[in-house]
Order: sequence, then structure tokens, then C-alpha cells
Amino acid sequence: MIRITKIFTFETAHVLYNYDGKCKNMHGHSYKLFVTVKGKPINDMENPKNGMVVDFGDIKSIVKSEIVDVWDHAVLVNALSPHKELGDDLEQKGHKVIYCSFQPTCENMLYAIAAKIKSRLPEGISLAYLKLHETENSYGEWFAEDNQ
Repeated sequence: MIRITKIFTFETAHVLYNYDGKCKNMHGHSYKLFVTVKGKPINDMENPKNGMVVDFGDIKSIVKSEIVDVWDHAVLVNALSPHKELGDDLEQKGHKVIYCSFQPTCENMLYAIAAKIKSRLPEGISLAYLKLHETENSYGEWFAEDNQ
């Protein structure tokens, strides 16, 4: 097995319902997402992807369409909380709002990212690891072996 990683960046705001710290206010982050997949390199001289686990461009396409293009410059709001009204108000004023069924913390965002990526991976390729930096010094990690 070989693991390969592609890194993505996106700007997203979130609002945390009932949080007791200064981050209870709506705020944004420059997120940095590390996506690691694993598989066996293709061993077929006739295949244009010979020697690759998967084309980095294919990973880019999946992550951009499922995460980056959707979440970039949006605000994540827990639709199951009273913040739904805030999201509705922002949306009516022309802002890009993503309604989640969870508190939009880095940790829960990782679960959502994992589910979205796993559903799009080619056969024989599996998601091994995710790391999501909220700031340069603060990040969460998702490991496949912890989430079987």
C-alpha cells in the first residue's frame, strides 16, 4: 500500500451555538486541509496512470467539488440550532450559507469531509487520513483506523 496526500486551502466562517468562549461570535478561518488516500499503484503499461495510486488531479477534482467550491467563502451554520434564523437572515441579504446538521467545529467538519470524500473515491482507493488546520497551530485529525 502507498499513501498519497494532496493539500487544499479555503476560507470559511462558522458560528458556534452556545459556545462559552470568545469564538462564540461568528468568525472565519483560512483552513488548510490535508487529504491522504491509500491504494496500490497501477501496474499496467497500457494504463496512462501506470505507477500511480490515483491521479492527484482526480483527488483535486473530488475535494474541490465536494468541499472547497462549496464551503469557500461561506458561513457554516448548525441548522438544528437557533442559529438557523441567523443563517436565514444572512442568506436573504445575499450571503453564502451552508446549513449543517452538526455544530460546525473543526472536529465535526472532519467527519463531514470524510463522508463526502469516501463516497467519491474510485474502487480500490480508500481514505486513510485527514488533517484540518483551523489556524497555523490548531488542527484536528481523522484516521481511517479510528473510524471503522
